[in-house]
Amino acid sequence: METKSQISEGNYAADISSIREAQLRISPFIHKTPVLTSDSLNGISGRNLFFKCECYQKGGAFKFRGACNAIFSLNDDQATKGVVTHSSGNHAAALSLAAKLRGIPAYIVIPKNAPKCKVENVVRYGGKIIWSESSMHSRESIAANVMQETGAVLVHPYNDGRIISGQGTVSLELLEQAPQIDTIIVPISGGGLISGVALAAKAINPSIRILAAEPKGANDAALSKAAGEIITLPETNTIADGLRAFLGSMTWPVVRDLVDDVITVEDTEIMEAMKLCYEILKVAVEPSGAIGLAAVLSDRFQKNPDWNNCSSIGIILSGGNVDLGVLWDSYKQ
Repeated sequence: METKSQISEGNYAADISSIREAQLRISPFIHKTPVLTSDSLNGISGRNLFFKCECYQKGGAFKFRGACNAIFSLNDDQATKGVVTHSSGNHAAALSLAAKLRGIPAYIVIPKNAPKCKVENVVRYGGKIIWSESSMHSRESIAANVMQETGAVLVHPYNDGRIISGQGTVSLELLEQAPQIDTIIVPISGGGLISGVALAAKAINPSIRILAAEPKGANDAALSKAAGEIITLPETNTIADGLRAFLGSMTWPVVRDLVDDVITVEDTEIMEAMKLCYEILKVAVEPSGAIGLAAVLSDRFQKNPDWNNCSSIGIILSGGNVDLGVLWDSYKQ
C-alpha cells in the first residue's frame, strides 16, 4: 500500500494538488451536491450511511466534474477546435454541457445501443453526435477520424488525468461535509471516479478505506485485483449500463494500490437498492448509482469480518439518469 507521502509525489495520473486545483477551476460551474442520511437505512444496514448525491449534479451525474475540469484546462488554441470523446452515457452529456459553457464544439461518438435518455441529454446540451457500432474498436476508430478531421482534443471518459482530478473533487466535498467517515464505497467501471476519490481521500486520511462496488456481470475490476493485472471480459451483462467499461492504464495503478477491496453484487440487489433510494431517500438513482448501497447491504459486505469496524460509510450515488422504459421492462420480467 502506498503511503501518504508516496501518493503526494505524483506517481499517478493525478494527486491531491491536481485535485485541489480542479476544485478551484470548476467551482464556478458545478453544484456542491448534498449529503443525505436516513435513520431507516442506517437501521437496515447496521451502519451510519452518508449518501453523496451526485445524481443532483449538473447533467445528472458526477461526470460533469471531470468534463468541466478537462474543458477549462484547455488553452484557447486547443479549445477553439473543440473536443471529442466516445461514450455511451453520462460522460457524453457532461462533456457536451461543459463545452457549451465554454462556447466550443463537442463531437460525441455514441454507440447505437446507448440508453435513449442519455442520448437525449447529449442533444439537449448541444453535443454533435456521430454514431458508431457498439464495439470499442468502432468507437475509438471513429473518434480518431473526428480528431484528424477537426483537430479536436480527445477527452477520454476516464483514462485522463484531468478527468481523474475533476472526479476527485467528490472526495474533497464529502470529507468536508462528513469528516467522520471511515469508509467510502464507490461504483467502479473504467475507474476514473474511484481513482480520484481514492487519491484525494487517502491523502487527507491515509487510514480511510476505499471499497469498489461492481456488478457480477461486469466484474473485471474484481478479477483484475485478484490477478494483479488488468483483466478484460469478452462481454458484460448487467442492468448497470454505466459500469460496463474496463480499467485503463491511468486508473489501474490507483485501483491496484489504493482500493482496499471490490464487492460484487447481483443485478437483483442493485434493483432493490434503487427501490430503497426511491422509497426511503426519495432520490431517483440509476442502477450504476445505487450499487454502493447494494454493496453495503450485501452478504459479501455484511458477513465479512474485515469490514466489521466500518461504522461511518460514505456512499456515492453517482448518477440519476434512469431510462425508465428499460427499468419498467426489467421489473415486468
